[in-house]
Formats: sequence, C-alpha cells, structure tokens
Amino acid sequence: MKRIIYILIAIFLMMNLLSCKKEDKNLVEEEKKEVEEEIVEEVDGQVPQEEGEIEEVEGVPSPLSGIYAPEEKVNRRVVAVMFDNHPNARWQAGLKDAEIIYEFPVEAPYTRYLGLYLINDPEALGSIRSARPYFVTVALEYDAVYVRAGGSKQAKEDVRKLKMADIDSLSSSSKVFWRNKSKRMPHNLYTNMEVIRQEQERRGYRLEGNIPRIPFNKEDKDLVGYDANHILLRYNKNNTTEYIYDQELKLYLRKKDGKNHIDELDNTQLYAKNIIVQKVNTRIIDKEGRLDIDLIGQGEGLYFTNGKGILIKWVKESRQDKTRYYTEDGQELQLNPGVSWIQMVSPSVDIAVD
Repeated sequence: MKRIIYILIAIFLMMNLLSCKKEDKNLVEEEKKEVEEEIVEEVDGQVPQEEGEIEEVEGVPSPLSGIYAPEEKVNRRVVAVMFDNHPNARWQAGLKDAEIIYEFPVEAPYTRYLGLYLINDPEALGSIRSARPYFVTVALEYDAVYVRAGGSKQAKEDVRKLKMADIDSLSSSSKVFWRNKSKRMPHNLYTNMEVIRQEQERRGYRLEGNIPRIPFNKEDKDLVGYDANHILLRYNKNNTTEYIYDQELKLYLRKKDGKNHIDELDNTQLYAKNIIVQKVNTRIIDKEGRLDIDLIGQGEGLYFTNGKGILIKWVKESRQDKTRYYTEDGQELQLNPGVSWIQMVSPSVDIAVD
C-alpha cells in the first residue's frame, strides 16, 4: 500500500514540474516575441507613427507665399521695395528673394517692380527708384514699410496723407542707402534688408503688420485649363516680359526683353510659381508721360500655374482694401505655394500664350 502511495506522489510531482516548465517556456516565448516586436519598430532608428499622426512641418506658412518659415519672421511687417527696371539698372539685386513681385508700366517704354518681402533678408537690394501713386496703393494694401527714392509729386503727397511707414532715400543717411559704383546714376542706389529693418525700428514704425489673407492651396495643385507653357507680354515694341514653363521644376522661368532675367547677387534666373495678369485701365496724365492706373473697381485677368491657364476676375473695393481674384464660377482663386508675379497690363497689351 505504501508503495502505491509513493508512486502516486511521484507522478503528481512530475506533472507539476512539467506544467511549470511549460509555463516558463510560454513566458519566455512571449517575452521573446515582445522584444522582437520592439526591434522591428525601431529599425533604422525610426519609430512608426500612430495611426492618424501627421508629420509636422517646421515653422508656419507665410501669408505672402504659403512657404513655411520661422514664426518670428512670418510675424514681421512686410517691406515693399521699389526697383528700377531701366536697362542701365539691370540686373537687380535681391529681387529673387521677394515673395510677391508686381510689374507696372511707368513712363514709356519702361516698367518698374515692387517687391514684397517678409521671410527673406537679402544682403543687397537695388537699384532703388522713385514711387508712383499706383505703387503706393499696392504697398498700402499690405500695410508695408515702403522703401523708395523720392517719387512723383502725387506719390509723395499720397505717402504723407496716408501716414505710411516710409523709408525714403531723400530723408535717409548714407548708412541706409548708398551708391553702387559699378553702375551710373541714377540707376545705382542700393540698400539691404538688415539696415531697412534697423531703420524701421529706429523710426518707431510698428514691427508687426496687418497682412491680408491670401488663399493658398495646402499642397501643389494643377489647374483644369488651357495649355500655357510659354507666356509673352508685349508692353510695347521695346519692352517684353516672357515666361517659359519648366516641367521638371514645375516653375516658370522669367525673361526680360528676350534675355534671361537673373539676380545680380548670384546670377540665378528668376522664376514664378504663380503668374497673375491683371488688366487695368491706364492713361497718360502729364507731358512727362506719367500714368494714372485705375486699381479700384473690377476687371478681367489671367492666372497661370503648372503649365496651365484660366480666365479670372479681380475686385478691389477701396484703396486700402486687398485686391481679390475670382475664377469664372465666382470662387476665390486659390494660389499654389510659392513665388507670385503680378503683371499689371493695359487692355491693349498683346498677350501671347501657347
């Protein structure tokens, strides 16, 4: 009897031992599996994002271009710079760093540029030239610090009456504006963004501006429109602006009077992501050939991006109000993130697109 009891106890102990070994084996296998999963998750030092998690983009989008930049730069006040476009002034320095550039006709046969800056700080800006009332209107739209070299009588009076934040070379020292000896007067007046920002603060102008909302697509989008790989604007027989679409870059490369439009600082060719052609009524108002350009009201235009074009309309209710652009079905125009050129043309300007 005792022998039977010993055998039963031995069998019971053996079964417990086997059970414990099985549990230990299962525990080891589970721990091994967890370690392997952790290793898989951390391959190449990368940890998979949780479902729905979106990769963060550094900075915030600029209200002028939709390009992301440090928040402290985006929150600054816009600087609007008057650029000379006489053949003796070419090529300009720092124009490539503007986020929006306007080209307006001035006294025939020439045009001038207004460059708008927020996130970039070019080491040179020039050559700087005088103001006209319609450039004042654009600078006013963006609540900008207006950088210029004098101006027409009406433009100077407008700046004073509107109490604009104004940095004029005629009232500034040689530390703010200087002459570039490689060019002849009056096409050789220069400055840079660092001294302009310092002068803005010294004069007590607001450091932050009220920048109007420009609607941008969150991501680059193609237009449903007609082909627009080559755009040619003939302001007159001696003044043309040309854009050629580069399919690889998805940008329009710019030419002026048949030559590649380059920046004086590094010889890079200027380009546009968005091109707006705004048709505006113009008339000559004095014997010097100065123009009155009607920017208030509404009119027609064209929009180009990514090798396609569409018809648009523009509306501006007052001098201080932002110009708004609309598609033919009445929707506000959404721009692609990037540099925009706005070409102001009279209805008589020849526009060739193919």
